[in-house]
Amino acid sequence: MNAEVPRILDDALAALTRTTGLTAAIVTREPKRATGARPDATIQIEANGRRYRFLAEIKAVDRAVALATAKHQLEPHGDKGVLVTPYLTAELANHCRNELDLHFIDTAGNAYLRAPGLYVLVRGERPPARRPTPLGTRGGGTVTALRVVFVLLCNPRLLNAPYREIVAAARVALGAVGWVFLDLETRGYVTGGRRGRNRRLLEPARLLDEWVTNFPIKLRPKLNPRRFQAPDPGWWQQARLEAGARWGGEVAATRLTGYLKPVTCTIYLQPEKAREALAALVKQHRLRADPRGDVEVLDTFWNLPPGETQPDLVPPLLVYADLMATLDPRNLEVAKRIREHYLDDALRRE
Repeated sequence: MNAEVPRILDDALAALTRTTGLTAAIVTREPKRATGARPDATIQIEANGRRYRFLAEIKAVDRAVALATAKHQLEPHGDKGVLVTPYLTAELANHCRNELDLHFIDTAGNAYLRAPGLYVLVRGERPPARRPTPLGTRGGGTVTALRVVFVLLCNPRLLNAPYREIVAAARVALGAVGWVFLDLETRGYVTGGRRGRNRRLLEPARLLDEWVTNFPIKLRPKLNPRRFQAPDPGWWQQARLEAGARWGGEVAATRLTGYLKPVTCTIYLQPEKAREALAALVKQHRLRADPRGDVEVLDTFWNLPPGETQPDLVPPLLVYADLMATLDPRNLEVAKRIREHYLDDALRRE
């Protein structure tokens, strides 16, 4: 467990007692459940002569997309799950209650908890004078780190590959790889390594959640985004992408699951071939530049072999991140399916 986690949990429970008068305590830390899920802690709250137990996941949250990620992380715990976080603004607290029905407590004393005979809602408490350092806002959130972590999550074999292979896959400078691994080791995501080539991921699911939260804010805007409008909403069904171009977002999700009717089309193009590939698409499908258009074109930021079954799709991790970034409920539901069918099993094998 990250060294910051116990302090955040202790502070949040103390703040809950201060703002509500309820007794709150930790029952166990990192309990192992029959389902295989392993929350950060089991907590107990006493109210009206009754005891209520919740399964806590500790996660820093400063935007709505991170709340959506937390909601997915807590779903295995059902109505017993609760997000514990350093601080939620009143706006994010309202989003938890009204949009996501997501239980939470923070270190300022804000909270939303609901169970038979229990209802707690506290919003607008100011953050503590000394806010805990947010989890995952250091080296792991840089553009370079996001590139490296992406290829490691997509292809864990690279964890123990020569640095030059990682450089080629993530398209980063050679000197950056060592610093990324040092950051991951410091934050408890990676162990081993050095000369033994026995490096392994310790908390791949949590690292994935961190990557998905940071991607739309820090990396995606750097991918030379361009938008176009297509005269025919169904143009993508007949489109044939040039070599190296891949579908992302809603179209890729539709191809993977069959459960979504795309409204926006996302295409990733290799930067070195983007001009020719984009010109061909524009000409063939009569696309016109439009900053609000429903066709989005981005540069690829990785160099991994395409999937064997559907080589014209981006990796499932990126499809999942694209959907989560939209905050669209219909996309979030399909994102859940992609996580369950394409990501969770792979993460558990690590």
